[in-house]
Amino acid sequence: MATADPTSLVGCCGLYCNACGIRQEKIKIAVNNLRDIIAHYGFDKMMPELAKWEPSLKHYNEFDQVMNGLVKLFGDCPGCLQGGGDPSCKVRECVKKKGFRTCAECDMAATCEPLTPYRKGYKGLTPALQNIKQSGIGRYAREMQKKVGKGYSYLEESK
Repeated sequence: MATADPTSLVGCCGLYCNACGIRQEKIKIAVNNLRDIIAHYGFDKMMPELAKWEPSLKHYNEFDQVMNGLVKLFGDCPGCLQGGGDPSCKVRECVKKKGFRTCAECDMAATCEPLTPYRKGYKGLTPALQNIKQSGIGRYAREMQKKVGKGYSYLEESK
């Protein structure tokens, strides 16, 4: 997950990819941990019997397919600028169209409609964009790299 140039992991929106739970493979790890526990106890082999006690377990095969889908979709993200994330990201399209590197360069960032879901989901987005604008993308990326190195994840913001 490490990279020589931390600025390459600053997305167009200003989020730092290595702080993303998906990039950190949190979903993949959780699915694999759950599968390990299920297999350890042999539950995967006795679902028909267990379904007699808990009827929802008759849907285990569909659940297993959902877990496969989660790992396939969210298991290995290279980062937004390296082809990860939403392929039709409106923020990325807008930034590229305007010739910017990040939204921090845009005077409309504070009210930008495509950024709205990110502002709602990541309370630190507006300060991050201000930090990039004031201190530069390199300094911001290095600061975020240090935080991530100490275990930081954007998932902490939603707790």
